[in-house]
Amino acid sequence: MLVIVFGAALLGVEAYLIRIEVNIDRGIAYHLVGLPDSAIRESSYRISAALKNSGFRMPGKKITINLAPADLRKEGSAYDLPMAIGILVASGQIDSSTFDKYLMVGELSLDGGLRPVRGILPIAIAARDRGFKGLILPLANSLEASVVDKLSVLGANKLSEVVQYLRFGTGLKASPATGAVVLEDIPGDDFPDFSEVKGQETAKRCLEIAAAGGHNVLMVGPPGSGKSMLAKRLPSILPTMTNAESLEVTKIHSVAGKLAENRGVLNRRPFRSPHHSISSAALLGGGAYPMPGEISLAHNGVLFLDELPEFKRGVLEVLRQPLEDRFITISRARAKATYPSSFMLVASMNPTPGGSFLGENPDLSSIRSAKRYVSKVSGPLLDRIDLQIEVQSVPYEKLSAHVGTESSQTIRQRVSRARSMQECRYKVYEYLHCNAQMKVKEIRRYCTIQTEAQGLLKQAMESLQLSARAYDRILKVSRTIADLSECEKIRTEHLAEAIQYRGMDRLWI
Repeated sequence: MLVIVFGAALLGVEAYLIRIEVNIDRGIAYHLVGLPDSAIRESSYRISAALKNSGFRMPGKKITINLAPADLRKEGSAYDLPMAIGILVASGQIDSSTFDKYLMVGELSLDGGLRPVRGILPIAIAARDRGFKGLILPLANSLEASVVDKLSVLGANKLSEVVQYLRFGTGLKASPATGAVVLEDIPGDDFPDFSEVKGQETAKRCLEIAAAGGHNVLMVGPPGSGKSMLAKRLPSILPTMTNAESLEVTKIHSVAGKLAENRGVLNRRPFRSPHHSISSAALLGGGAYPMPGEISLAHNGVLFLDELPEFKRGVLEVLRQPLEDRFITISRARAKATYPSSFMLVASMNPTPGGSFLGENPDLSSIRSAKRYVSKVSGPLLDRIDLQIEVQSVPYEKLSAHVGTESSQTIRQRVSRARSMQECRYKVYEYLHCNAQMKVKEIRRYCTIQTEAQGLLKQAMESLQLSARAYDRILKVSRTIADLSECEKIRTEHLAEAIQYRGMDRLWI
């Protein structure tokens, strides 16, 4: 007897329908075809034990299972449940007329329990778009799937519960999807706050501009000056994610298997801080079957690279394209996947190998050593960083002072107002949401400067020998500073402040 059950495969952040064809005939054999990986080939042992411990049996006949389309590589353990149901129906152990109206996913444990799997959100979206009656999945994944509207979600703890529902329509309670409801992620008591940072007013201002426009930042300063402390507090002043942004972030983390059990949509912007020993594949994503890397896990959030020169040169250079294109395409012999990677790059580094700035009259050896150290970060990569500032050590007087400083909530309010102006300005563009995402056409339209400011910009371009990319980025930052001032036009003072945040360019003269 031949039956067809439906599952799903992941490719990138999208899910594709898989027809699981189960045929049982005379003879004794078990054939699994359709480009399965090792986890799927081992499923026969899990399915056999799960069926026996759930009161059923593995048919002693010739079982052939085809995962179609056969030319698409399948991986993971999410096919256990639909294959087990297919075997039960094809062998006549259960009689159901509705099994093919549901999309099923889930890993089976030997006792017949259902274990959670990754990638549920894109699978739920695929089930809805394909018109399935519902999605049957492990109960631990049901909250994640519930953010997809117009889909009935059926969570089960055991295989026997799924069988009972397919036979009699009982045992599982359909949970109608609620839609993506994003809670406002106002920082709580456990969230790092800018009020804890003493001094560093210039650095705080720089990070406020970065948050308001989505710009990349590089902080240069000695150890203990507060660079990491500032970076870790940047998410507390970023605006709340929209429903669309939350779904994008949740899909990526779901595909990567980074979501905790019984977790719904992510509502806080991600903050990723990989160690400097990370490889290119771990940063960009990759593997035999491409998986999201750190830059995609930081989508719509912050990627913090501490001690930037300590990263391998090749690892840093692969960041160039994602910083410009805001997506990454990973091509392998067996698969090709594209992941979004629109993140804010925040980096920190020491000014010299010893950690401190050069003195007033440094010797030639110290100058050469400092230049060698800084040159570990290439000029083209620095060119893509909008804001570059020096972070000086905080004097004792400011560290010991008990004067309160601005809280993250106060700064966040200004950032949110600036972002609202940008959303209104760019509402006609589908791909554009903040100033950092502007392309040349939009820069020419929205970043016009006054006549008296053009001379200032020309002087800066010539004295610092800035590139055309740096020219565009100065205009973007100027636009953000004007938005924070709630000005429609870019003034000379806005441009002057933006130019002073190109401090690292002097090192390449």
